[in-house]
Amino acid sequence: MSAQQWILATIEQPPEWFIQAVKQHTPASNGLYAAQLLWQRGIKEKSQLSTFINYKAYQAASPFEFGQEMHLAIARLQKASDNRDKIAIWGDFDADGITSTAVLWDGLGEFFIPDIELSYYIPNRLKESHGLNHQGIDNLAKQGCKLIVTCDTGSTNIDEIIYAKQLGIDVIVTDHHTLPEERPPVTAIINPRYLPKEHQLFHLSGVAVAYKLVEALYQTLPHVPQHPLEDLLDLVAVGLIADLVQLSGDCRYLAQLGIQRLQADFQQPPTARRRPGVGRLLELCQKNGDRPTDISFGLGPRINAVSRIQGDASFCVELLTSRNAKRCNELAEVTELANTRRKSLQKDVQAQVAQKLAQLDLSTTSVIVLEDAQWPAGVLGLVAGQVAQETGRPTILLSTEGVEDKGDKEINKTPHSSLLTQHGLNAPLPLTALSTQNSALLLARGSARSVNSVDLYKLVKDQAHLLHRFGGHPFAAGLSLPIENIPLFTAAINQQLQQSLGGTTLTPTVQADLVVTVADLGKELFLELKLLEPCGMGNPVPKLLIQNCWFENGWHRNQQDWQGKKVQYIKTEFNIRDNSTRSGFPGIWWGHYKDELPIGRCDCIAELDYNTFKKRYEIRLIAVRPSENSALTTDNSPLILDLRNQEYTTLTDRDSALILEHCPTNWDDLRVWLRRCLTTTVDNQQQLAIAWSKPNHQPGKEIWRTLVGIAKYLSRTNQPVTRVQLLEKLGISDRTLFLGIKALKSCGFTVTREDRYLQITWNSSSVSVSNADAPIAQFLAAVSEEQFQQKYFAEVPLSTIVAMINSHFD
Repeated sequence: MSAQQWILATIEQPPEWFIQAVKQHTPASNGLYAAQLLWQRGIKEKSQLSTFINYKAYQAASPFEFGQEMHLAIARLQKASDNRDKIAIWGDFDADGITSTAVLWDGLGEFFIPDIELSYYIPNRLKESHGLNHQGIDNLAKQGCKLIVTCDTGSTNIDEIIYAKQLGIDVIVTDHHTLPEERPPVTAIINPRYLPKEHQLFHLSGVAVAYKLVEALYQTLPHVPQHPLEDLLDLVAVGLIADLVQLSGDCRYLAQLGIQRLQADFQQPPTARRRPGVGRLLELCQKNGDRPTDISFGLGPRINAVSRIQGDASFCVELLTSRNAKRCNELAEVTELANTRRKSLQKDVQAQVAQKLAQLDLSTTSVIVLEDAQWPAGVLGLVAGQVAQETGRPTILLSTEGVEDKGDKEINKTPHSSLLTQHGLNAPLPLTALSTQNSALLLARGSARSVNSVDLYKLVKDQAHLLHRFGGHPFAAGLSLPIENIPLFTAAINQQLQQSLGGTTLTPTVQADLVVTVADLGKELFLELKLLEPCGMGNPVPKLLIQNCWFENGWHRNQQDWQGKKVQYIKTEFNIRDNSTRSGFPGIWWGHYKDELPIGRCDCIAELDYNTFKKRYEIRLIAVRPSENSALTTDNSPLILDLRNQEYTTLTDRDSALILEHCPTNWDDLRVWLRRCLTTTVDNQQQLAIAWSKPNHQPGKEIWRTLVGIAKYLSRTNQPVTRVQLLEKLGISDRTLFLGIKALKSCGFTVTREDRYLQITWNSSSVSVSNADAPIAQFLAAVSEEQFQQKYFAEVPLSTIVAMINSHFD
């Protein structure tokens, strides 16, 4: 694994007038931190500041900024209303696509009769690709559909649009993904990519584009709708934030309004909520809807999990739009269970990927390409994203179970063809160097994620001659290719990136925005940083650098689902301390064990958050490393006092140090004591005095004979014994004693536990020498290894102890 590079953003001191302007919005603090962040992120004028913080000062763009295309779309919808045409909404299976479909279902449902004139279709992630397909169009034609309105998809489905037109079906595309070279033959295409990059609508996600279409219809036919347009804004916020688009311009404005609607609805009694399904989902993920993170860490992953696990996510539209609380509760719980299953699958695949990754030489690898026949398609993009962040290299994960494909027209009928992953990957291009007309292909399908500003889409596109289909954008891609092409594709894409880098080394990086102390953490700083919300691409959650700190009271556990069952997903909780305060501050570290927390002084990068469920402010740990000022970085360590093989009773202050008299047998034993040093006192770290002497060991066979003799005596006298008594008598560790008891059992002894005591009896008639050989040999080997380790720890230099402990957590 590459060493992680930490970067501290250039901190510019804003002018005093700007700091005072920000302070008006942070009455509980001086506003300096928020002012520094806003200034370094390009907010440098009073008018910018006003519209950024206060949505009421922002002037949203008209939906007719889309020009002639919007007018064409509205005209066709008016014609459909006059003719009572049947309309089908064609959505997508990720959170942006699901919320887009829900917005059109509710919005167009004000003008067309749901389930009679209006229907919707969501492709199956595990059986179909993103975008339109022939089979689905055939089914809609049979139902008498005259108009398809896409959302979050469709811009490049040229062949499918022509096919629909041949069947007498018009198509209105609402989308935000990559545009084709020429305008598709549609009735209208509403896509912000046609606008200039600086336009306030340019970064709209699929759900926001769908909302703009409904807004235009509301403005055109204002007397028809029975419900206010603003009722759709909570869905818009969910899709916008879950899709990770840049939250600037109208994106930020709509997200701000939507979060308010989301929170207001959740505060209603469950029976009075407009969206009981959303409310129940928030309850299940222990959120209340007032934070963007409630969507990015709560609602978004749960909606996405359904298609990842089940393939068919159609019921999620009902979950988001139905007013039937009982039905919504049932659907929300199915969604929650899908997310639980997604976590377990993701962790399993992550562990398997880590094993394969360990076999790679990252010094000669620019693009990581890994394959496996057993990997489930739905979680490959998530794991690829994690690997890319950890290694600093674009990552492609492929499932090679050998799906057959007999040509482009059948692509949507084959399992796992939907690996064109969730963020902008609805533009599969039928590019292949192999003929698919006369023979079936065995295809590998997978997901790719990028990092370090590497344009992943271009990398993949340049190898199109080796691929079957692909689609994506610079940060993410989905692809399929003949299994036999994988080695050539891997070599070619690595060579291509290496040449473009020109010798530059790819390194995983994490950037901090501000330097703070533990004393700074809490409500005041949280409210100050909250000015920047909602955060997203272009305006990330502020990362805080805390230096020369340490951790206390660390513990970890598996997560539990809403039914109380354990999920194979670890979270560590802790308190963080530094010299700025006597009190610790709580924090969490997702996906890590408590033993991964460094010992001694360290530096960390974290995000400040508010835990609604526990009603407390806490940090979310992002990265951690030993501090340059750590007490464990020199031989003359103030934390460790070396008193081995000498008299230590002359210590002037025995209370100032923890004394370890027993020689350890492994590094973990030593780390446990070091952790005790860090958590013993409030004001200072307590020293650890390592005070063991060079052990005088008995031969292993003598220890075995002693153990057998004790067992026979206890059997004959019917006396109990404690584990501690055996350990002291034999001079061995718990693990070795366990192997000794196992060996006793193979020799005919029965060992039972009653409270703290062991009861040993012997049945000589059950002894089998052949059965006892292997367990006795295991015990003797453990004794030998333990004695070797103790001899090592008796003589190892203190500098080695310090270096080994630090390297374990580096």
